[in-house]
Amino acid sequence: MSLRQSPENRFLTASPGKIFAATAFPMIAIMLMNGMLGIIDAVFLGHFVGAAAMAAVGMAFPVLMLTIALSTLVSGGMSSLLARQLGADDRNAANATFAGAHGLALTTASALIVIFCAGGWAFALHIAGTDGPVAEMLWIFLAITIFGTPVQFLLGIHADAWRNEGQAGLMALMSLGVTLINILLNYILVVVLELGVAGSAKGTVLAQTLGLVLLAGLRPFLGGMMPLNRLWRNSWTSSWRRIVALGAPVSLGFIGMALSAASVVLALRLAGATDYATTIAAYGIVTRIFGFAFLPIMAIAMAMQSIVGNNVGARLYSRSDAVLRIAAATTLLYCLAVEVLLLGQGTVVGAAFVADPDVIGEVGRLLRPMAAVYLFSGPVLVLGLYFQAIGQPARAALLTMVKPLILLPILVTIAAAMLGADAIWFAFPLADGVAAIIATLILAAALKARGNSGIGLKAVENLS
Repeated sequence: MSLRQSPENRFLTASPGKIFAATAFPMIAIMLMNGMLGIIDAVFLGHFVGAAAMAAVGMAFPVLMLTIALSTLVSGGMSSLLARQLGADDRNAANATFAGAHGLALTTASALIVIFCAGGWAFALHIAGTDGPVAEMLWIFLAITIFGTPVQFLLGIHADAWRNEGQAGLMALMSLGVTLINILLNYILVVVLELGVAGSAKGTVLAQTLGLVLLAGLRPFLGGMMPLNRLWRNSWTSSWRRIVALGAPVSLGFIGMALSAASVVLALRLAGATDYATTIAAYGIVTRIFGFAFLPIMAIAMAMQSIVGNNVGARLYSRSDAVLRIAAATTLLYCLAVEVLLLGQGTVVGAAFVADPDVIGEVGRLLRPMAAVYLFSGPVLVLGLYFQAIGQPARAALLTMVKPLILLPILVTIAAAMLGADAIWFAFPLADGVAAIIATLILAAALKARGNSGIGLKAVENLS
């Protein structure tokens, strides 16, 4: 493998602060626009369809997180390999990784469709209980979403490839246009045509299709991009094991979010919440709020991942360390601001989604404990994606999985069994605190063992 540094790779030459800002700000814009779509869509459903639609979408959240997790499994694992290969200017390996990711994405999406066809309706009935109309809305929403996963997964691959190739700014402009079209489509389908949750899901799939066409179609016209014709010259089963190993930590973290959400819904049912429908509707809104707040954190972590991966691939460790510090400090300040806002203005935020005063009040009640220790969330995720970027999936897995996959489901279950439904919300700050302690211990060990290389790196062997 050649270690020649490409003169076109700004990740290796611009100052760490400048390249971080140039990469992170477009990524934040992309994420916020996508998140704004989710918020506006929820407003459409809440005000023009009703609380039942919000309840159905809230019940669908675990499955939506599962699709995001599987998409991230492929695109995130590909990114870790791709960034280091591009940093080392090994274009042949990068093209092979890009092709292999396409095959893995389509195979995974196909399996998901088959599973849904076999058990989708039974799942909807189980989650919705005796509420037939909500179960029907849930099934329709999930059916459209699941059948659109091939587009969703391929879009994730192409978006991450653009990011690692240094085209985050142009991608942000395209994302802005696609998101505005998505909002317009959802308005027409949900409000004008009154298609309800089906209109919401259809609008999203149509917009994702447009985004994929743009990202793939413009690739041949931009310099420094991997050519599309190399997809047909490389095996579509290439590097699957390595992509899965490197993508698993963040992917399992998203699966953990789905498991956590499912555990909350189940705990509320089994613990006999006094007003199950109201609480579920409020929880659906809260998941939207935290999902939107999470997007800039993920954008910063992804920008950091691309820059760190390129620099570690080129063995420029002082630069990769500097970008990690910048990203961690940025997310800490951001999460602190979000925490202050949600603790002080939770009901005001809830009123933007629905007019029902009971649901609004419930949103404020849930946000107070859930946001109590939110400030640690960002730095923990950044550190997890740093270890993924340098090719250490075990440390990355511990940081990204421990809270959603282990701590939250266990703590929610214990709280519901011992203290009742109202106590489960205090599992969230406790999980945040324990995750922060674990992250501190891992970082301390990485700093102690670093030697003269980057944080967490002992050797300078083949890093691709």
